[in-house]
Amino acid sequence: MPSLSRFTPSLSGPSAIRNDSPVRSLERANRPPLTVQLILPLTVVLFAVACGHEPNRTIEPLPDADIEPAREVGEPRPEPPLPAVVFLGDSLTAGYGLEADAAYPNRIGSRIEAEDLPFRVVNAGVSGDTSAGGASRIDWILRRPVAVLFLALGANDGLRGLPLEQTEEHLDTILSRTRDVYPEADLVVAGMVMPPNLGPEYTAEFQALFPRVAARHDATLVPFLLEGVAADPELNQADGIHPTAEGQRRIADHVWEAIEPILERRAGGDQTRR
Repeated sequence: MPSLSRFTPSLSGPSAIRNDSPVRSLERANRPPLTVQLILPLTVVLFAVACGHEPNRTIEPLPDADIEPAREVGEPRPEPPLPAVVFLGDSLTAGYGLEADAAYPNRIGSRIEAEDLPFRVVNAGVSGDTSAGGASRIDWILRRPVAVLFLALGANDGLRGLPLEQTEEHLDTILSRTRDVYPEADLVVAGMVMPPNLGPEYTAEFQALFPRVAARHDATLVPFLLEGVAADPELNQADGIHPTAEGQRRIADHVWEAIEPILERRAGGDQTRR
């Protein structure tokens, strides 16, 4: 991952963060105020999680699980839906600013189809979402079979200065509810980091919560979702905020390394978590 400490552009001018940015809420009495030397590449990548307002275009609808269409007498029942690989995240997962197929979950879906693996992908990424939002949506998502839950939430919590204890509690809720409904589901947790201008104690605590949550729920950990993409202007859109299609492709490559062994194992009939 490239060094982030060397990027120190001013907050003034065309690239300034909006006055209504959630980043401003991070000036807290027990931490130093935000400096004009904000670490832009990581901050704007993380800010992408909170600034997107376009509706999620790629989430697969989950119809009412209790309603079955009328059938003629003797007509065979339709095949049940394939178990889902659910990507629960924010604007980075939703693929903000790109065609739906460019988002990393959709690219994972194309790989699954190409390899004829018996899974479908649900992109449950919503721009601006927080861990609390994910916790409020999880029961609806779990109404259809879930084989793998890929959890990529929490960055907005940090940017908005929310208590990290609450973030950890919400992530725990999402993972626990998934295991309650689908005990053999595989869980994957994607970590994020905060810019160092928030203070060494806060950034260290934020980064440490993801491996702690993953270990508590026997989940696979992807330490940093944006590994190899953050801080690289060639892999972000012209606004300097959202990953380009190529950036999303690299995220998909990174994520695939973590979930391919899980899918291969489950497709082979062994659903026991390892």
